[in-house]
Amino acid sequence: MISSIMLEAWLVAFFTLAILSFLIDDNPIYKAAEHLFAGASAGYGVVVAYWEYIRPNLLGKLWPQKDKLDQESLLIDIWYSIYDIMYEITTLFGLIDPILLTKSGISTSIYNETSVISFSFIIPLILGLLMLTRLIPKLSWLARYSIAYIVGVFAGLRAFNMVQSDIVLQVKGFTELVIYVDNEINIFLIVSNLILVVGTICALFYFFFSKQHDGIMGKISKVGIWTLMISFGGAFGYTVMARISLLIGRFDKLIEFSDSKYNYASFWCLVIIVVTLLVYFIVKRKNKTKFKNT
Repeated sequence: MISSIMLEAWLVAFFTLAILSFLIDDNPIYKAAEHLFAGASAGYGVVVAYWEYIRPNLLGKLWPQKDKLDQESLLIDIWYSIYDIMYEITTLFGLIDPILLTKSGISTSIYNETSVISFSFIIPLILGLLMLTRLIPKLSWLARYSIAYIVGVFAGLRAFNMVQSDIVLQVKGFTELVIYVDNEINIFLIVSNLILVVGTICALFYFFFSKQHDGIMGKISKVGIWTLMISFGGAFGYTVMARISLLIGRFDKLIEFSDSKYNYASFWCLVIIVVTLLVYFIVKRKNKTKFKNT
């Protein structure tokens, strides 16, 4: 009997080597692994988004447990009739067990004895449904409103975070050039803060285009260029190191799964991929030769 650990080892080894096969040439094995990875990632993202965000933060606010509501009215009965319809659809009218939705509302917290319907969450619900109109070509223009709202909100939040994390911290670094650690001046922090402040000012001078960059202005802007190059190089180096660490992790798994307790999964997967690619490229070359001869 094949254990789950053994199956996982073989799948990990096969798909890791399938992705690495792109180093030889673009081939169907790589494309299949790439598409499977993209599809699995998208599916996983949808599941996490529903259970972590949509269900508790949207549906739980619009349709909390009905028996915990502290008010009753005809409007609420009509409102929950919409939920009952969605509940019946998600359970295929009783053919399957309820998974996505629960009976009579979403249980947001076991500690709350009473719940309140937040009708203001209808707005994000409508914006979310408008995003789905991208799947319908004739109604895809409606998704622009949701996209515009998301871009605007994200830009505002991003600008606020940038001001707080970069500009404010740099100003504080300028005002706190002399930093004491255990009642002693920390020379390293003084120098690093000076470099940060001077580099930021020089980089801003580089983007000052209303005056020609010559003389002192040109020298300051050159320092700004070097500052930008160093910062971009550091960010790129950090990205490369992160990718290398992921590659090391994959190689570590391949070495681990090449052991006898995994039935030499890495070795046999490598043999399968190499043989398959040899057959593929031989057939591809023969087809090209036939096409040229005709």
